[in-house]
Amino acid sequence: MGLSIRFRRQMKTVAAVLLASAVAQGAIVPRAFAQHPMNGPESVADLAAGLLDAVVNISTSQNVKNDDNAPAPQVPEGSPFQDFFDEFFKGQGGQGGNRQRTVNSLGSGFVIDPSGFIVTNNHVIDGADDIEVNFANGSKLKAKLVGKDTKTDLALLKVESPTPLKWVPFGDSRSMRIGDWVMAIGNPFGLGGSVTIGIISARGRNINAGPYDNFIQTDAAINRGNSGGPLFNMKGEVIGINTAIISPSGGSIGIGFSVPTELAANIIGQLREFGETRRGWLGVRIQPVTDDLAETLQMDRARGALVSGIIEGGPVANGVIKTGDVIVRFDGKDVPAMRDLPRVVAESPVGKAVDVVIIRDGKEQTVKVTLGRLEDADDMASAAPASDEPAEGTENGAEPPAATVPSTDLVLGMKIAPLDADTRKTFGIAEEVQGVVVTEVRPGSAAAERRIAAGDVIVEVGQEAMKTPEDVSRRVEALKRDGRRNALVMMSGKSGEMRFVTLRME
Repeated sequence: MGLSIRFRRQMKTVAAVLLASAVAQGAIVPRAFAQHPMNGPESVADLAAGLLDAVVNISTSQNVKNDDNAPAPQVPEGSPFQDFFDEFFKGQGGQGGNRQRTVNSLGSGFVIDPSGFIVTNNHVIDGADDIEVNFANGSKLKAKLVGKDTKTDLALLKVESPTPLKWVPFGDSRSMRIGDWVMAIGNPFGLGGSVTIGIISARGRNINAGPYDNFIQTDAAINRGNSGGPLFNMKGEVIGINTAIISPSGGSIGIGFSVPTELAANIIGQLREFGETRRGWLGVRIQPVTDDLAETLQMDRARGALVSGIIEGGPVANGVIKTGDVIVRFDGKDVPAMRDLPRVVAESPVGKAVDVVIIRDGKEQTVKVTLGRLEDADDMASAAPASDEPAEGTENGAEPPAATVPSTDLVLGMKIAPLDADTRKTFGIAEEVQGVVVTEVRPGSAAAERRIAAGDVIVEVGQEAMKTPEDVSRRVEALKRDGRRNALVMMSGKSGEMRFVTLRME
């Protein structure tokens, strides 16, 4: 024991000497290490003590009707257990059928206003008939749902308290860096207020939970029951709402995800003011910009969101943005990848006039757009199908049975034909689709690699509209003469869904 203590002291002395030498020689030393060599973070006891009262446990109950009409078990006549069986199996629904049972769940939340507004996850209270908030001092209050947002899994509750409640403020999650210390407080497994600490492991995580995924990843222990609880910075500000974990066992393995306040604060503000979300809407369909697409569009690198369709009647239906444009900056915010655009658009106020930077014909230009409102029922902010997805109506990209349709020689690995009444009927192509129909795809060709199938329609080649098979052949030859290695082709599915693909010109 004594040897171990002396060894640790010697190591601390060596570390201090090395640190002093490094500083004397002008080395850049991280501040936290310079202040606390060979130590972990300082105690968070004082910080936690001031926050625990603002974090709450949320219990919900839901009445579920059983539609099972099976008869209840029978007991011998005169059995002392007859009353018990009648109450348990018959209830108010009669013999064995339509019995009701109560489903309970537990989660976490936190107070954001002394008047009683509480933030939690939507999945914590979804479908609840009764919501009860349990405070750290043992008191309980019934809560009503103010509003919810399924796309970000957030909900806002309200309780009526006779006295002002302890509350916590939102902080700026954008200022947080990977490696910063964070603290989670919640209700894991229904145990009550529990504190865990860790660091930010990553930012901007997309876990396919919704269209606006931008999660903070943390290794602070988050378990079942922590959902809806706050993730704090070391100033005691909420910088995330704990929402999901990755775990094969249901317990924490150090991979938890929180909705950042840069997204949540705006959503909660809208729920509080309107009881619903009011998101901006640009009115375009988009797809990712691949390396091949970037080269074909004369871009320096793959970035932004490629516009594959314009919504009729939408904010940009006047032609200010066109199909084939690449949106690289929106209202002063860069758009590194396609998935970033729906989020920054949704965060913008309805009716706001914004500057949108696009790349058109290889050159950047700025256009002004006034945003509309995205309605939940509209499918108007989603991405177009990726270029490597199977075409609609086919299985694993396989072509439907060949039809007897007059067609041209191979162009880019495809046989093509005019889109007329006969070919529309043969392939089941919608009336609004215009272009040149693909009748056959050669196996192993560039078109086959891009999952183009018989029945798909060529709408544009090299950003020129195609009306006849001759138009396609002529445009491809022109691109070859210009030294192009790939052709940018806009394809339409049978029902009109658009996507861009790049086809290697052999």
